[in-house]
Amino acid sequence: MRSLFAGRSGALALALALTAVAVRLWNVLRYPPDWGYDAAANWRYIYRMAQDWALPNPSAGWSTADPPLFFTAAAVLMDASGFEILLVPLFNTAVGLGLVALAVLLVRELDPERPRRALLAGGLLLYLPAHIYMSAMVGEEMLVAFFTSLCAFLLARRAAGRAAAPGGADGLRNATAVGVAAGLALLTKLTGALAALTAVATYALDGLRRRAWRPAVVRMLVVVLLAMLVGGWYFARNRALYGYFQPFGLPAHEVMFSMPPGERTLLDYVRLPLATWTDPQLLHPDLLHSVWGSTYATTWFDGHRFFLPRDSAGVRALGGATLLFALLPMLAFAAGLVGGARRARAAPDSPDTPLLLLVALTLAGYAVYTWQNPWFAVLKGTSLLGLSLPFAYFASDALERWTAPGRRSAPLIWTVLAGLAVAVVLSGTFNLAFEKAEVSGLEWQEPERR
Repeated sequence: MRSLFAGRSGALALALALTAVAVRLWNVLRYPPDWGYDAAANWRYIYRMAQDWALPNPSAGWSTADPPLFFTAAAVLMDASGFEILLVPLFNTAVGLGLVALAVLLVRELDPERPRRALLAGGLLLYLPAHIYMSAMVGEEMLVAFFTSLCAFLLARRAAGRAAAPGGADGLRNATAVGVAAGLALLTKLTGALAALTAVATYALDGLRRRAWRPAVVRMLVVVLLAMLVGGWYFARNRALYGYFQPFGLPAHEVMFSMPPGERTLLDYVRLPLATWTDPQLLHPDLLHSVWGSTYATTWFDGHRFFLPRDSAGVRALGGATLLFALLPMLAFAAGLVGGARRARAAPDSPDTPLLLLVALTLAGYAVYTWQNPWFAVLKGTSLLGLSLPFAYFASDALERWTAPGRRSAPLIWTVLAGLAVAVVLSGTFNLAFEKAEVSGLEWQEPERR
């Protein structure tokens, strides 16, 4: 790893990495602990767990329907230190940096001849606003993203032949590790089920292409059984005690039912309005009816205004610039996906296969979820942090090629990336460029309804 930071370019990369870490530590110290997505309700769950270590009724509060791993870990930190206001977001920051390390290690291992690509993979996540926001907020998104990424990391290494013959003992050990990682993801949040689905789909496709069903089925069973033992017991417990695996429409969540827009059409999944760049906040009438525009605005900017002031010309200008610069890594991601699909089609053991499957399953699941829950508050780029590893892997592939020495595109690419990094620091460092005087989040209720 030390060789990555050799020379002038390595020194610059190290300085950028330290800056990104400094932004996160600043936010840990400065960001109000009860702000952020569901943070106040999450704290109540944590304090409830610390009282007697008993699992609450899923209908007891806003967050108590979620699996307990993150909340138990946070309660342990609170019980052991008494400094939970700092340690819990610091825990999320450490987990997020672990996710960055997975991306760097995967690229470094699978593509050792291109060290700049590994640096780009790490930088893409270090300067991803959704990653920065969830490093400071008290919630389980970062932890489930880490375990999902760990599962994808293990699958990609296995697919690349780093875990020896897939049907032998090493292959079973790898499947065991994947199953445990998938189970921990499931025990953190229901979306962690995507990790197990990705593993099963990877093994099934591998067995189909190799015409070797027996080892594939064995590995699928190992993953499913371990995922159920490690994480599925919580949902089985819900079914036995309360009559459902995962509750829906709980009284604690009824306030969401009156949020706009209240319904979705197929056009909401193809609209990409100009407001995505001119006024990137999710209550804009056009963004209310744009699933991917809203998701983009909350992946690369504070579309929900949890960090930045709600009504500010400077914030709108910064958001427009940030989201314009961010088109470059998104274009690189798309180009990398196309290249990955070609490699996966050509080689049965391509490490691209599990990463592509994770992308497809996650986006499909997100589309279904946002269709069933047609409210602006559920559109969050942070919900897609489970795609961190494939995003870093595929986008870095294209960006490394576009910035190769001698390429005419290199100066422009580096300029845009530098502009994006500056914009992200300004928007992602709490109360640095803009002071947030009002409470976090957008005000969506009419005055007479308060």
